[in-house]
Amino acid sequence: MNTEFIEAIRDLEETKGIAADVLFEAIEAALISAYKKNFGSRKNVRIVVDRDTGEIAVYSQKTVVDEVTDELTEISLEDAQKINPSYELGDIIEEEVTPRDFGRIAAQTAKQVVVQRIREAERGVIFEEFVSREDDIVTGIVQRIEGNTVYIDLGKTEAVLAPTEQIPNEEYKQGDRIKTYILEVKKTTKGPQIIVSRTHPGLLKRLFEMEVPEIHDGVVEIHSIAREAGSRSKIAVSSNDEKVDPVGACVGPKGLRVQNIVNELNGEKIDIVRWDEDPKQLVANALSPSKVISVDLNESKKIARVVVPDYQLSLAIGKEGQNARLAAKLTGWKIDIKSESQVSQNDENLDNSDTTEIEAESNGEVSAEEE
Repeated sequence: MNTEFIEAIRDLEETKGIAADVLFEAIEAALISAYKKNFGSRKNVRIVVDRDTGEIAVYSQKTVVDEVTDELTEISLEDAQKINPSYELGDIIEEEVTPRDFGRIAAQTAKQVVVQRIREAERGVIFEEFVSREDDIVTGIVQRIEGNTVYIDLGKTEAVLAPTEQIPNEEYKQGDRIKTYILEVKKTTKGPQIIVSRTHPGLLKRLFEMEVPEIHDGVVEIHSIAREAGSRSKIAVSSNDEKVDPVGACVGPKGLRVQNIVNELNGEKIDIVRWDEDPKQLVANALSPSKVISVDLNESKKIARVVVPDYQLSLAIGKEGQNARLAAKLTGWKIDIKSESQVSQNDENLDNSDTTEIEAESNGEVSAEEE
């Protein structure tokens, strides 16, 4: 090695943030292995790289002992004191044994170590950057598709969009620019692995934060999200400012804000409802766009019994129960929906049933008295 190589290491310290001492120590450790491999030595050796000149020195090491069992690694006290009378048992005696042609091997080994350390440092920087962005949105370009797994180029690295995290029926093509939600960042031997999602409710939340300034500024707050990715979602919002309508802020002028999010999610329908501390009102709001006549709560079983107009029953339940299902997820309440006529019919049946039971009891009592 030479001074140019040493200068290159110093530059790396500044540009890559890798401490020069760490590099030198790694190079010296690698050189010990290279020395033993190339020269078939079983000696204990220490290798020193001069931090200024790049000169390399190899020193064999022997331990001073009473009785020598391995001449390659040990020396007797008597022989040691012939070299220097001050040596004592347990001391280490070093002798320079640098091979003449070791420079070429050393330079090649050092280069490999430096390249490896640079790669590790870069991976570390990427990992730290993205691990701090977990639960955030990242924009990337579809790089390739292998089987059903989509790999997305994020610039410095790539992300993995697994089949389970893909929106049903959404097509991905090489070169497509898409937004995804960072689920997890893992450390692997090949560098950081970034797992992303297009289905997570967090993606919807982040999109609203990006699109609606009032949410970003904290004026409008998102309380709950229920999502069936690719089909429909519900989001409950409130305002910390009486002058700001939370639903209107999220919808935006002429519906532009919410439409931008719908477009990003390839047509996924989004219901924006007003959050309410009163569970009855919240359940009623969550069943939007259906109208609600009444809501009765069973606190112990966490069940909300909802009555809607006859002509609104199918709308309240939704296709395959989707509207009611999303409303339940959004509010945290199980929701039992009935129409007015169903409730009236049940009430009539209940009334008739009660009358019959009373009459039967009366007749029974009369019969008992007559007996």
